[in-house]
Amino acid sequence: MGALLKQAQQMQQQLVAAQEEMAATEVTGTAGGGLVSATMTGSGELTALTIAPAAVDPDDIETLQDLVVAAVRDAKRAADDLAAQKMGPLAGGLGGGGGLGLPGF
Repeated sequence: MGALLKQAQQMQQQLVAAQEEMAATEVTGTAGGGLVSATMTGSGELTALTIAPAAVDPDDIETLQDLVVAAVRDAKRAADDLAAQKMGPLAGGLGGGGGLGLPGF
């Protein structure tokens, strides 16, 4: 039982380290061929939004709005991919289902 507890503590430390690494890593999503870019941390916090002057048309605000949404979604997808890459191996050590890989857990 002590070995199981030690293994769980090690996995917890690895999980915290992976979460910290994700929070410190930035990913960028783009839309409109780079006219709009959104940057967020691996943990999903939006940190920057860049809009090229060519994307701004006062007569067509809807397109700009769509580009912003698309860029943020692209950045979120990149953050989710990063999370899967960093956290996937740790989740596998938990039995893949969030338990401890033991019957009943």
